[in-house]
Amino acid sequence: MRTLSAFWLRRIALALATITFVVSGNLSGGSAFANAKYAGIVIDAKTGKTLYSYKADAIRYPASLTKMMTMYMMFEAFAERKMSKKTRIRMSKYAASKPPSKLGIRAGRSIAAEHAVYALATKSANDVAAAVAEHLGGTEGNFAKMMTRKARQLGMKNTTFKNASGLTSRGQLTTARDMARLGVALREHFPQYYKYFQTRNFKYAGKNYRNHNRLIGQIRGVDGIKTGYTRASGFNLVSSVQSGRRSIVAVVLGGRSGKSRNAQMATLIKRYLPKASRGSKRQLVASRKSSNIVVAAASGLRLPKRGPVPQFRTTQVAGNVINVQKPVVVASAASGSFNQQSVKQRLAQAVTPTPTVRPTSEIAYVDPVTTAGVQTKPSGWHIQIGAAGDKEGALGLLKKMQAKFPKTLGSKKLYTETVVKGGATLHRARFVGFSGKSDARNACKVIKKKRFACLAISS
Repeated sequence: MRTLSAFWLRRIALALATITFVVSGNLSGGSAFANAKYAGIVIDAKTGKTLYSYKADAIRYPASLTKMMTMYMMFEAFAERKMSKKTRIRMSKYAASKPPSKLGIRAGRSIAAEHAVYALATKSANDVAAAVAEHLGGTEGNFAKMMTRKARQLGMKNTTFKNASGLTSRGQLTTARDMARLGVALREHFPQYYKYFQTRNFKYAGKNYRNHNRLIGQIRGVDGIKTGYTRASGFNLVSSVQSGRRSIVAVVLGGRSGKSRNAQMATLIKRYLPKASRGSKRQLVASRKSSNIVVAAASGLRLPKRGPVPQFRTTQVAGNVINVQKPVVVASAASGSFNQQSVKQRLAQAVTPTPTVRPTSEIAYVDPVTTAGVQTKPSGWHIQIGAAGDKEGALGLLKKMQAKFPKTLGSKKLYTETVVKGGATLHRARFVGFSGKSDARNACKVIKKKRFACLAISS
């Protein structure tokens, strides 16, 4: 008698867990016996259209999904050259004291920034998350303010962060819709770094750490993103799926177990991926603004250890709600100088609240987008390999990729497409000059083999 392969054993386990999920009522979301913590959403990553929703705007605990935003902040620091992959991140006594899951790095020692990213994506290390927070924000509390502010910029209107790890903390809350938005933003804004979420194993200090996201490699098309669990949250998961020309981001919050959560995610993917758009055009679901942060570890500035998360004062003006945000203790470092005096001056200039106008009605999930590129938009097929907060950054990314793939991209022209939404600007990095669909897609195949992001687009 033949023994079952590991593949079929996993499939049977998923099927059994799916039965458990259906019995508990989570699959339909309508049973009186449904898990009260459950919330879920599936969105078309190209159009932003909601394909499935159950309590998607209900407040939940993010758990380690929080680290998605911690990594977003790191990617932004990489892209803006405020930190490199080789930057050493020091482990303080505070960070080293964090409870598991952790790497267990001793206080006083350090870890390279790229290794920190791997540790967050795979091991979901709480000690590393706290160390990153102190490196970028001075204190974890201040970094949480920065994370919350970034969440608002991305349109995550119901998310507040209190720490960088996701350990349960009063007031650290989110929704399934907000987490889906963050998942799309990570893919859209930092395709050059998204590969970290696809890592199955990470070796560090002689130990091998397996990614907690077991759906990678189990379900075709799943390429990340993050798992999470605390007693308060239940079992959480955000999944990115790209198969053929379809692309979705799905969120499951509050699962009763890891198996039932994975089974629910597998069911959502199977049911709703075929309903996603196959078109080549993409809408900007979440816009990116420059971080304007100072890397506190580089500046030597002692930032306050405690302080309130940014609050919002609401005022009615001509039919619109104006949310006035109190200043966050961050400052621009555009000059590249990190001396304490210049940082303090910038902090002093940040005392005036910046009002942002938001409609009184529910904010549409798909943002209105206008393009404002100075170049004439090319026709035919081209490929997108990333994006940056400024044109120079996008061009720099293109030149690096061209140098890495001289045979594939050496003869192609560089093109940046500027997308503007609500004052926020994103510069997409693209290569043009392909003879047709197959030429563009073949180029992407070569690039993806080296685990870089690539998207073939027609216009």
